[in-house]
Amino acid sequence: MIDESIFRGKKLAVVGNICRDVKMAPIVPAPHLFEDGETPTGFLVETIGGGGANSALSAAGLGADVRLAGKIGADPLGERLEALLVSHGVKSFLRRDPVTPTGTSIALSFTNGCRHFVSCQPNNDSLCFEDVDLGVLAGGGHLLRADLWFSEPMLFGGNARLLATAQDRGMATSIDLNWDPLWGSATDEAIRKRKQAVRQILPLADLVHGNVRELSLFADAPDLSTALERLAAWGAKAVVVHLGSKGAGYYWHDRLIVDPPAPVRQHVNATGTGDLLSTCMMLAHAQANVPVIEKLRLANRIVAEFIAGKRNLLPPL
Repeated sequence: MIDESIFRGKKLAVVGNICRDVKMAPIVPAPHLFEDGETPTGFLVETIGGGGANSALSAAGLGADVRLAGKIGADPLGERLEALLVSHGVKSFLRRDPVTPTGTSIALSFTNGCRHFVSCQPNNDSLCFEDVDLGVLAGGGHLLRADLWFSEPMLFGGNARLLATAQDRGMATSIDLNWDPLWGSATDEAIRKRKQAVRQILPLADLVHGNVRELSLFADAPDLSTALERLAAWGAKAVVVHLGSKGAGYYWHDRLIVDPPAPVRQHVNATGTGDLLSTCMMLAHAQANVPVIEKLRLANRIVAEFIAGKRNLLPPL
């Protein structure tokens, strides 16, 4: 059985969001939330946030050599976030913008398992290719383009330039499809254009990551099987599937390999599990001699330990 020693020294470059997250214990979803009043919860905690920052911290905590590029404001919050990253082993290639503040996201968690994010992230929304310090690619290894929906300059051109540059330098590449913040609020035409922009870069990614709902919505598919077939037709080489209570999957050469989740006795961490699963699969990607099922099993085991609070991979601010 493989263990996390296979991650040590692996090189990961991340380009993505960094912000402050305010997280809370789950509350009951009910109509009173839309009326005047107050709702107590078990805890409120500030942590670093953003798919890019979360993935970078998780990879560093697993022993990888990690670099993070992105954008923060020239403000105290940006300084705090960058200092936390560096103190936990992430090499910073962050650009400080004196006119754009660092953002915050509030993660609402509900007892039915659903989540909703309320966010204001001007630093991440305005990221463009010219903001990305390409020194982040100098170490080689694997590139993750996280949070690819948030910035329109990156969505319409910047993502393709970044991924192509990484491939030209011999790097493996990943994109995290995640959830487009405009799904459900933008016009059908705007959503179609945004999806098309991402579909065009699928051939530039060695790994595509997402959960069942994200992948299905992105592919306009009625089910996971159809979504995976369409992703492959659009050029995706392999897909890492977050299956939640059913574990994790890997779609490759028209076959979905699934490993069930490792058992969890207590649930301490409710967010960040998808980023961690994907991080494990990226760090293991170069291990061509290791069967995919073993990689999934290791990733599921690490995710279970994180959920149970046995791994402190996302420290509070």
